[in-house]
Amino acid sequence: MKKLLVPALSVIAVTVMSCGGGATKEAKDSTVVTDTVATSPVAAADTTVITSLSEADKAAGWELLFNGTSKDGWRGFKGKSTDTWVAENGILHCLGSTTDKSDKRGDLMTDKEYENFELSADWKLAAQGNSGILYMVTEEFDAPYLSGPEYQIIDDNNFPEKLEDWQKSGANYAMNPPLVMAANPIGQWNNTRIVVNKGHVEHWLNGQKTAEYDLWTDDWKKHKAEGKWKDAKGYGMAKKGHITLQDHGSEIWFKNMKIKKM
Repeated sequence: MKKLLVPALSVIAVTVMSCGGGATKEAKDSTVVTDTVATSPVAAADTTVITSLSEADKAAGWELLFNGTSKDGWRGFKGKSTDTWVAENGILHCLGSTTDKSDKRGDLMTDKEYENFELSADWKLAAQGNSGILYMVTEEFDAPYLSGPEYQIIDDNNFPEKLEDWQKSGANYAMNPPLVMAANPIGQWNNTRIVVNKGHVEHWLNGQKTAEYDLWTDDWKKHKAEGKWKDAKGYGMAKKGHITLQDHGSEIWFKNMKIKKM
């Protein structure tokens, strides 16, 4: 989640990918809530670390986004330093800071661009933390969030500032509040899935669908024009782009990151 000076606007336990497994089993779609965000039971935390794909995953078209040992395949947005990111023991670790919580730090971006895809990643966030996974990011603008939609990751219960529903974990940040609150307690691992297919987008968290929307429709354009992104002309407009991990000064860990094109 980024701060812009513009006004704003599960569960069935999920089997996280293992070396011998395929794609995550989806839970049934959740019912949309209109006034408040429902809270769901948390999924069991998983500690598995994957540094290679199973033959079944390879046959299904999955590719590793993170090899578990280095930042190969990643670079800093607009050439920024990636020193705040460390790859070790199968974990991609963003080092937190007690003083620098700004967006001046180095967001980490894939070398490749993706158009229609399914992404799966496990993450664990530090207390009071704030981060996100952005997709279809371009480098035309000053920050990734000015082009790419964001899958929000945040400490929903202990963040030091009041949060709007559209700022909570699993949301399409500043556009679509999460349908359910599905994040595990801080310090435990979570599984995120992001599906983008010809403009149709789904966010999943620990087996629960937390957001669903369609890019570039009249309804989407109206929503954008009335909210936080009304002055961000490039927001959500790219048909393909980079996957970007947000460095907002908070400590966060990623693992088991993989993607398949659709």
